[in-house]
Amino acid sequence: MMALARRLQQQGIIPMIPSKRNRRELREYDQEVYKARHLIANFFAKLKQYWALVTRYDKLAENFLGAIYLAVTIIGLN
Repeated sequence: MMALARRLQQQGIIPMIPSKRNRRELREYDQEVYKARHLIANFFAKLKQYWALVTRYDKLAENFLGAIYLAVTIIGLN
């Protein structure tokens, strides 16, 4: 097991990233949690594409939130 994964488990954290298929010792993980984590990571990657739009309106919290809503709506429509 990797040193990082071992350290996380000592802290009571369960790693949810699968190990590579060619490793001798495969790490167990919850596939449903990993799928949800992957969807969230992909969503934030798509949201970063609209960062230029968001940074133009970040002076006021209301405008920033409005730009985020706009970007999320565009992502949802695609």
